[in-house]
Amino acid sequence: MTKAEYPGNGGYPQMDNAEHEEYAGARSADGRETKEADGADLLERILDRENLNRAYKRVKANKGAPGIDGMTVEDALPWLREHREELPDKIRRGKYKPQPVRRKEIPKPDGGVRKLGIPTVVDRIIQQAIAQQLTPIFEPLFSDGSYGYRPGRSAQMAIQKVKEYAEQGYTTAVLIDLSKYFDTLNHDLLMNMVREEVKDKRVVELVKRFLKSGVMEDGLRIRTEEGSPQGGPLSPLLANIYLNKFDREMEGRGVHVIRYADDIVVLARTPRAGERLLESSRRYLEGKLKLRMNMEKSKVVSVYAKRNFKFLGFALGKGKNGVFIRTHAKSLQKAKQKLKELTSRSQGRNVRVVMAKVKVYIRGWLGYFGIADMRNTMKEWDQWLRRRFRMYIWKQWKKPRTRVQNLMKLGLAEWRAHEVAYSRKAYWRSARHASVQTAISNKRLAQAGLVSVLDLYESLHLCG
Repeated sequence: MTKAEYPGNGGYPQMDNAEHEEYAGARSADGRETKEADGADLLERILDRENLNRAYKRVKANKGAPGIDGMTVEDALPWLREHREELPDKIRRGKYKPQPVRRKEIPKPDGGVRKLGIPTVVDRIIQQAIAQQLTPIFEPLFSDGSYGYRPGRSAQMAIQKVKEYAEQGYTTAVLIDLSKYFDTLNHDLLMNMVREEVKDKRVVELVKRFLKSGVMEDGLRIRTEEGSPQGGPLSPLLANIYLNKFDREMEGRGVHVIRYADDIVVLARTPRAGERLLESSRRYLEGKLKLRMNMEKSKVVSVYAKRNFKFLGFALGKGKNGVFIRTHAKSLQKAKQKLKELTSRSQGRNVRVVMAKVKVYIRGWLGYFGIADMRNTMKEWDQWLRRRFRMYIWKQWKKPRTRVQNLMKLGLAEWRAHEVAYSRKAYWRSARHASVQTAISNKRLAQAGLVSVLDLYESLHLCG
């Protein structure tokens, strides 16, 4: 099938969450957003040219990979222009058929794989257009304890809320692990939840078609009777709609639940209360929502347990100044391993290029974990990175004669340069030699482009 013959799909890039910006919608006197999109005009709002354009821009910005048809974001724009009348008309008449998603498996750090479903670019645009209009309808209905894929909310806010409850005495955490959550959503239950708020039957049917579009694996189309594969713009919203029932149920019982997508923490004051909540949560999730709870990974722990409590990559600690947020040891280990890979001395790249890559990674990492209390760790990372780069440079100089010449250029006396250059010590030990540290000083590394992790971390806290 050629791209020109593509059967009724549009084209805007992939995102992993619904549109969270530029909300429309009036609010009623009680503070809830009015359901102005509940009527039969909802589909027209979705197909409105401005809404579709906004969806395309969002998909394009997310730079998703092609789906099963191979159409890229760049290919999609001319296709959309050519079918600008035909595509909306097909959707209005109920003739639009989403294509199966392309299955991609992503290895998990703790083993196993996460299955992603990559829709075609056109399907992603239409999903995004739907999400932009459904989000304002469902957003006011979501629990305050829900933080994932919602406007103005973040993982950092979620762990800060856990910290707040811990300070109030809720120091027992029930960690709930759902087995393959996105792959096991019950379609009938989910569609009933959508129908409760969406009165335009054409939109309900369109959402259902995306759920039933199937998965393409090894050239074979597999029907999807349950689940909403991660990877499409609509999936996070549908996942929040589904688990909102659990959030509200627990909220009605006076239980504190913090949830980020399918990462769930239920808080209690005592371990005994935690055990009761673990069992009652299992009964509701499995009995009412037909989900599967992984009882091997679901557990009751203290929020201060360094190894056992891990939520969104964070942990909590308690010191003389009270409760604080820490980065979990596994998250630190994973980041340090990434830095090792980036500074691998076998890659042969210019050291300034490597430093630039390290800077980009650290900025991004601190953008997520920067709220944690880890000043001493960042100081240690600075020392470790400087040594890594001295080792990197030392290997690039290769021959003893080259090392002598470069060390002398950097101000070392000839005898000292010979002493270290002809040493048989390994790269890591040589990088710690006083003469090497003097020649390749902290100042010179900074001038070459090595960023101070501690400085970046402290600048975040000063700005905050």
